[in-house]
Amino acid sequence: MTVAAQMLDTYPKDLGGVDREKLRACIEACFECAQACTACADACLSEDMVAELTTCIRTNADCADVCDATGRVLSRHTGYDANLTRAVLEACAAACKACGDECEQHASMHEHCRVCAEACRRCEQACRDLISSLG
Repeated sequence: MTVAAQMLDTYPKDLGGVDREKLRACIEACFECAQACTACADACLSEDMVAELTTCIRTNADCADVCDATGRVLSRHTGYDANLTRAVLEACAAACKACGDECEQHASMHEHCRVCAEACRRCEQACRDLISSLG
């Protein structure tokens, strides 16, 4: 059982109508994606052709920040605000789509971009799945 799952299971109040499994999956995908994007940006900086990866590095940094913030917002349940949660999830899905698209352009040449693109796609889907479950 993951830490996110344990924390959700031990939350002392009712989570309301939120799908616990989709919430857990989204929290984990956000933090995984933030780590992948941070590592990918760093790997891009180590490439000989770093000047050609400027947009990728920027997109990675933006996506990492948005995913990290989204994971933290989703980890807080007291005083839950559905409108804010939906907006944060939409922003995260958009950042993940943009980063996934950018990294895919470099995936055939840079393995770190391929791995990052996959993490971005998983996170984008997890955000969309959670949004659809919010009703």
